[in-house]
This record gives sequence, structure tokens and C-alpha cells, in this order.
Amino acid sequence: MQAKPTPPGLNLFDSEFAADPQPVFQELRRRCPVGRPAPEAGLVISRYEDVLYALKHPELFSSRMGAAPIGNKRPLIPLQLDPPRQTRYRKLLDPLFSRRKMLELQPHVRDLVNQRIDTFIDRGECEFDREFAVPLPSTVFLRLMGLPQEDLPRFLEMKDGIIRPQERDPARAAEIREESGEQIYAYFEGFLEERSREPRDDLVSQLLEASVEGERLSREEILDISFLLLLGGLDTVTATLGCSIAYLARHPDRRQQVVGNPALLESAVEELLRWETPVVQVPRVVAQDTTLAGTPLRAGDVVTLVLGSADTDDAEFPDAQCVRLERERNRHLAFGGGPHRCLGSHLARMELRTALAEWHRRIPDYAIRPGETPRYTPGIREVVYLPLVWERGARR
Repeated sequence: MQAKPTPPGLNLFDSEFAADPQPVFQELRRRCPVGRPAPEAGLVISRYEDVLYALKHPELFSSRMGAAPIGNKRPLIPLQLDPPRQTRYRKLLDPLFSRRKMLELQPHVRDLVNQRIDTFIDRGECEFDREFAVPLPSTVFLRLMGLPQEDLPRFLEMKDGIIRPQERDPARAAEIREESGEQIYAYFEGFLEERSREPRDDLVSQLLEASVEGERLSREEILDISFLLLLGGLDTVTATLGCSIAYLARHPDRRQQVVGNPALLESAVEELLRWETPVVQVPRVVAQDTTLAGTPLRAGDVVTLVLGSADTDDAEFPDAQCVRLERERNRHLAFGGGPHRCLGSHLARMELRTALAEWHRRIPDYAIRPGETPRYTPGIREVVYLPLVWERGARR
């Protein structure tokens, strides 16, 4: 059976799709569970069962660097490695991002959330992305890594150069990613040298002292880990916060559920991750000839696993097209799955629960400013413009 093409209009990389992706996901699953969104596009895998299978079988669907060069010289550790090599690094890194360690940061994160809210609550309005969603997780990440807070604008510029190069021409976009990658390497090379002379109680200092199977990490290995952590730490929680608040602003009935029942927040975070899935898609390279959903795939094919589509698949989630904040069994793939399940998932969950709890405690009623339209970016779905308004009258 040959891969069936989908209609040319199903573009996974434009802002119109990013603002309302669920209808596209439905069409993908219906028309081509394994296929091409457009004649010139690469293969996509869109059903939950098939996406999860690919995530769990890296021997067939490889994460090696060739799948997604993003300005890096070498594979990003551990994202662009396959087991067993990838497993060696996860054994080192997983304890550094354990649930217990991340919960230890919660009081600090709660303080940061309220400090951010204090800067705009009395105005009765804010631009959520710029004033809250970007600075909050960025501040937490920089503290965790031991990076200077005053360098945040520089980090954000480098990160956006990789993830959102703001260039339609593919060749120029690739150049911007390469230039940004060089800047990231240069920055961390200098910072690692500084931490080598003066270690501190931060993640970078821990990496400098760490070893894998009895061998200390090389400088290149630490650079490749740091490169990846910078991209993830400065983008994915920001994107998830914006998508979640934008949804709740548009659906006051769901928002009132969260306000009226704070105990619902844990399951609400998971359901919003499922429905909004900011990391919409991840690439893989077919490592050996195989067949999936009756479609032959050849070694060397690049395929895109559409996590957002998998997370709205009725075959896995009852009433998948309905947001049920009380949903109990929620095996969403917003953090991926298999050996590459997101390293920072415990940190992300803690930040999301804390931020949404404090926000709704202090600003329970809010809406998108009348006459305004939020703007989304594709790829990693960030709401880069989200103007909110509420009645003045601060809650402390």
C-alpha cells in the first residue's frame, strides 16, 4: 500500500494552523494516518497508536542528528542519540531533574509568579506572553543552570534564532540557525571556563563534575547538553502557559472550574497539555525498512510524528474533541514517550501547576482584550501575542 497524499491545504507550518490545529489533526488521521500533508512534504504519522509505537521503537525510528539539524555541530545530548548510547546520558541527567528535586523549587517559583503578577495586576491588563509567559520559566531555568539573569535577552535572541528564525527563505533560515548555534556554543564555552575556575551550586557546575560509567563528561558533551537545555528551558513552558491561558480566556466555563475547584488543577494541567500540545511534532529517521499502518517506509525516510494529532485521537481518548479538565486516564504525548520522554517534564508540570494556581487565585476573571486576536507560531505553538484584561482590584 502506498502512502496516500493529504489535501494541499493541510499545512503544519503556518500560523493559521497553529491558531486552530485540531481540525487539521482530524483530517490527517482520517485521510492519511501515514502520509504527506502536501505533495512536496515529508511523511507524517498522525494516529496515537502509530506515534506511540514509533516513539517506543528507536531501532526503527531513529533520533539521530540527521533528522533535524538546528544549528548544532554535533548531536544534542540526549535528544539526538539513540539507545544504548542515549541511555547512558539519561542515567546521569534524570536524577538532576527528578520530581523531588523539582518540587524543592516550588516555593521559589511561587514567589516568582507573584512577583510577576505584582508588576501588572493593578493595571487591569497585560500582554501575557511578554510580561508573564516568557520571563517566568526563563528566570527559573537560568537560576537552575546558574546563568546570569541579565543575559536573558541574549539567550532569548539565540533561542528564537534556532526555533523561530523569522525568515521565509529556507536557505536564509538555515543560515540564521547556524549563526545562532555558533553564538550558543561560544557563550557556553566561556561560561564553562568560568565555572571550571569557580564552581557553584548550579546545574552547570554539576555537569562539570559528572561522569558517565566512570568517565568524566568531555567539554563537548557538556556543550551539547547545555545547548539542548537552553532551547527546552526557554521555550516549552512558555508556550504551554500561553496556550493554556488563551484557551481558558476563551472558555470561561472551563476557567470557572479551575477557579472554583483548585483540587482540579493537576488533572486540568494534563488535559490542557493534551488538547493544546505545544510541541506539535517531532522528527525521526527510518532506520530500517518497515511497514506502519500498511504503509511501507524505507530506511533513510524522514518522518514527522504529529504529537498534537495523537493527543486528540478518539481511538485513545474518549470524547477526544471535548476538553474535560477532570479527565482521569490521560496518557497524552505532550512530553513525548519511550526513551526520549521529555527530560524536563517534572519541572514543567511543577511550573505549570504553580503558575496557574497563583494566577487564578489572584486574577480569576480575565478575557482577551475586545477587538484583539492572539497570534500563534507554528512548530512549537507559542502565543506570541496574548492581550488580556480584567477588572482592577488586586488580590494579594
